[in-house]
Amino acid sequence: MVVHLATNASLLNSVETFQRAVYAIHSFGMALPLIEWGFIFLPLLFHGFVGVWIAVNGRSNTSNYPYINNRRYTWQRWTGLIALVFLLVHVFHLHGWFHFHVWLDLVAHPLGMANFKPYNAASTLARAMGSWPWRIFYLIGVLACVYHLANGLWTAGITWGLWISAAAQERATKICTVFGVLLAFVGVAAWWGAIVTDPVKAETIENRMYPAAVEAGAVPLSVEKRTQPDPTVEAPADPDDAAEELEKPEDPEEPKTP
Repeated sequence: MVVHLATNASLLNSVETFQRAVYAIHSFGMALPLIEWGFIFLPLLFHGFVGVWIAVNGRSNTSNYPYINNRRYTWQRWTGLIALVFLLVHVFHLHGWFHFHVWLDLVAHPLGMANFKPYNAASTLARAMGSWPWRIFYLIGVLACVYHLANGLWTAGITWGLWISAAAQERATKICTVFGVLLAFVGVAAWWGAIVTDPVKAETIENRMYPAAVEAGAVPLSVEKRTQPDPTVEAPADPDDAAEELEKPEDPEEPKTP
């Protein structure tokens, strides 16, 4: 989550900075789905299922013992549930959950989901965040995730025996609080960057960057990862032909006869 929020916050620097960061992620090519599922989606789903089980079976006693640590336990459960719903909707909203054409054409796109195109990262993100209901939803979701992570590190440290004494827990509280505040700042910066970006200007910049990135081998050619119709190239069926099309110079004008 730290890397994801920092990458999105780079949009405040420039569209070019953000697009280059997204290109770096997608330069893994066919290995990217394995990385995403192995290190992001499956661990998150496992954590989500375990968290729901704990939230359902746990017992809050804040009414009898209204101490701050007891309240933090309750807030951890609630922010976990909010974060789980947020992440499921977030992935559906931007990526559609699955990339099968039948699923996208019959389910995701008719519902207004799967809006993000990695090779038009800033413009499609800005359009997806174009209405205030989505903006409010994302702000609440990001802040819930930040609290759940920062406070979760504190509770995990106790579970793992890293800070047991009262003094150690107090030091850990300060460290996790500073971490949470800094990450919240980065998260709000990422949220704000998506709101203030002009999608039309961003798309113009992305269309200029894409042919150069493909020609340099920075990213593989992909029609699905671009906003369609693609004004930079009429993508042929063969990727080699597409690369040649990108390199093809314009026909010189024939000299006019007097």
